[in-house]
Amino acid sequence: MITSTVISKEYSLEDWMLNPPDNTEWVDGELVKKNGVTLKHSRIQGNVYFYWRSYKNSSGQGGEVYTEVPCRTNKQGRYPDVAYLTAELLNQFGEPAVLPQSFPLIAEIVSPTDIAEDVIAKSQEYLQSGGEEVWLVFPDNRWIIVVTKNQRLVFVSGEVVSTQTVLQGFSVAVDELLA
Repeated sequence: MITSTVISKEYSLEDWMLNPPDNTEWVDGELVKKNGVTLKHSRIQGNVYFYWRSYKNSSGQGGEVYTEVPCRTNKQGRYPDVAYLTAELLNQFGEPAVLPQSFPLIAEIVSPTDIAEDVIAKSQEYLQSGGEEVWLVFPDNRWIIVVTKNQRLVFVSGEVVSTQTVLQGFSVAVDELLA
């Protein structure tokens, strides 16, 4: 997750769903550009993608892992940093331009300029729109907060983070993921 800048108020959610411009989200009736991607953000995003994808392949659970892929929540158009789509949902939806719901497993890489209330609200939005598990990754603090509908768990440096509801059985050391 990164900061954003309003670029248009003349853009509907339906327009965004048909052809979402790169690095934009449709939030509260406005088209906003995501700003602030740093080398660290990109590296950690790549690490999450790599570890989730490697585990998906080795465990035989199927599905797909994506980066910066559009989805629609109940009220917004979003681009999660990393997202996993289960084999069942992949069979149901295929690979549309925009997934019409939240991905079951999402990771948002939180930047130092992100506002805590916005980050938490975004995780709740994903969960209320078909998501089952959201990872809020705090690189500078070396924390990963795993949020599901029923629990919130904090994993810190020196611990092992694991999935709770989706991509069952996956775990990795926090320090390794944030390396």
